[in-house]
Amino acid sequence: MKQGGGYGHRKRNICLCLFATIVVIVLIIVILALTVFKAKRAVTTINSVSLKDLDVSLDRARVRVNLNVTVDVDLSIKNPNKVGFKFKNTSALLNYKGEQVGEVPIPADKISAGETKAMNLTLTIMADKLLSNSQVYSDVIAGELPLSTFLRISGKVSIIGIKVKVVSTSTCDFTVFVSNRTVGDQHCRYKTKL
Repeated sequence: MKQGGGYGHRKRNICLCLFATIVVIVLIIVILALTVFKAKRAVTTINSVSLKDLDVSLDRARVRVNLNVTVDVDLSIKNPNKVGFKFKNTSALLNYKGEQVGEVPIPADKISAGETKAMNLTLTIMADKLLSNSQVYSDVIAGELPLSTFLRISGKVSIIGIKVKVVSTSTCDFTVFVSNRTVGDQHCRYKTKL
């Protein structure tokens, strides 16, 4: 009888050791998920906005502005996570006083862990949309055309099989100085949420 009791005791000890090992593994996974592998925000930064082309002509007889503006936007997206970040198709937008006047598509892509991906975008103003705004004429006469860019990157980070949605937006307001065809007065704002 003593041998049978020893076998049950040994079996119980093995079960307790196995249970303790599973608890320790689960705790390690939870700790890693909450610290090292915790989802971090993707950071979108607009490094520079420059004027690639500006053609302006005034038709004072008809009170019209003929305008063609092309803007280069140099931006970067940094993935601070320990795993890759996949984002969906999106677009960078060019706005004039709150109204969209230009757009460039950005195809879906993946950014590896810790990688910063640079993108150079060329935004061309849709002249018909811009010229339909009655304030364009007075802004061109004044020599300053206020524009802004808007970019929203939406994607997912997969951490230990759990997918976390990440959204990063950036907005840059700037002024195109018509007389010397330069860009100035840049102010950018960034926002990210998980």
